[in-house]
Amino acid sequence: MSDVKLKITDRDGNIHNIKAPVDMSMNLMEIIRSYELAPEGTIGVCGGMAMCASCQCYITSNHKLPLMEDEEEAMLSEALNVTEKSRLGCQIIITKDLEGLECEIAPEE
Repeated sequence: MSDVKLKITDRDGNIHNIKAPVDMSMNLMEIIRSYELAPEGTIGVCGGMAMCASCQCYITSNHKLPLMEDEEEAMLSEALNVTEKSRLGCQIIITKDLEGLECEIAPEE
């Protein structure tokens, strides 16, 4: 199995250096849930369908990410605490290109 290293800051400001598999088609929201970096029921409420923005993250590293699809852009346009670095974690698939990605989980709305 191949993994990438991620640096995720939780909502309390704690930094977590974790490994995420690239061969399981997981997204960033699923990684956050699997490592229990946010209380259950507060992230990925819609199940990863880009319909709730509970998995909003701020991407703080300079990684080139896939462009936002219309659904993600529409959901973020209605969300709170949005910045120019906001993305929905459910829309970011873990790939080898994300090695060293740094992100912060957005405040709970």
